[in-house]
Amino acid sequence: MNARSYVPARRRKTGPMWTRASHQPRRNPEWAHLSDSQVLARHPPGEADPLHVLELLLRLFNARHTARDKTVSHKTRQERAQFLRRAFLDLHARCGFKTLPDPRNLAQRHVQALVDLWQRERLSPATIQTYFSFLRGLAQWIGKPGLIRAPDFYGLATERYERHGYAERDRSWSARALDIDATVEHVCEFDAHVGAALRLIRAFGLRRKEAVMLRPHQCVVPFEATSLPPEQRASDHYIRVKAGAKGGRERFIPLSTPDRHAALAYAQRVAVGRDAHVGHPQGDLKRNLRRFHYVLEKFGITAKASGVTAHGLRHEALIDHYEAITGAAPPVRGGGTLPSEIERPARAAVASLAGHSRVRVADAYLGRASRAPRAHDQADAP
Repeated sequence: MNARSYVPARRRKTGPMWTRASHQPRRNPEWAHLSDSQVLARHPPGEADPLHVLELLLRLFNARHTARDKTVSHKTRQERAQFLRRAFLDLHARCGFKTLPDPRNLAQRHVQALVDLWQRERLSPATIQTYFSFLRGLAQWIGKPGLIRAPDFYGLATERYERHGYAERDRSWSARALDIDATVEHVCEFDAHVGAALRLIRAFGLRRKEAVMLRPHQCVVPFEATSLPPEQRASDHYIRVKAGAKGGRERFIPLSTPDRHAALAYAQRVAVGRDAHVGHPQGDLKRNLRRFHYVLEKFGITAKASGVTAHGLRHEALIDHYEAITGAAPPVRGGGTLPSEIERPARAAVASLAGHSRVRVADAYLGRASRAPRAHDQADAP
């Protein structure tokens, strides 16, 4: 089977290819002049159906970020809603509670019962960390922001179940001694569209969805169209990345290396037509992502089979970017402490390439930065 033999299922004509179903229903017009608390007050605990109250909470709050003044992705909304619905059903069906509690009456005994259930099911620490995050969101919605305690409060080992926010091991392909060029070339021979997406991830540090949705003929813009300050000019031309980005945040990445030019040129050959995207032209986003995962699994590019994933190529690109700027390996690769005048701008550049505004996000790829003296302090040291 090769790229030409791929025949996707017929797609219903339901609008633009990249339209996604919303997991945040529109606010009820009857609530137009009511605050969130007034809406909930119409459904007193003990009188209203707990599952109906949960749906009200989701309608009111699920689109919101729990820590910052912004909305969350449709993926987060869907996963959070699915988890909370299942968790409340589990409290009654699997955790021994005779009646389903009103979400506003959530208490430590309910949380502990859920944690015990997750341990019986042998869920991974990463999954339990995500579930704690969803419960913290619910606790904020019901006015109990401190309800969800640290993992050790529920009998879990803190070092395993608490998120650090920084990489503790190198997740790049080279860390597994994988021949990146040969592996990607084999994928390209089997499926040029998936191979093109991998090459874009490797060269530009894109997310999987960003690579699949990129329109390689339309995305190239001159520096003057980026609105970046003159001192940040790194190339005459950039690619514009927005489709598939978290929160739809637009960013511009310079066409500043031969690898980036080559990856873009290959994607342009694969995507035939001015408006074409990198994914298979007959498939919608869901089907293209499914195809992407199928091909990677076929070539053993999974955490189970080889210890790497497509996201590891994004790690590869971001670590390479850091090393190109600093000339040193990051902490996740055993690198030492750098002066803050070098370290902080490099991490800011990595975060920007990754599509984030917060410098701390770079820690998830580079490892935790140690406190370092300034360069002039080192020079003055005896």
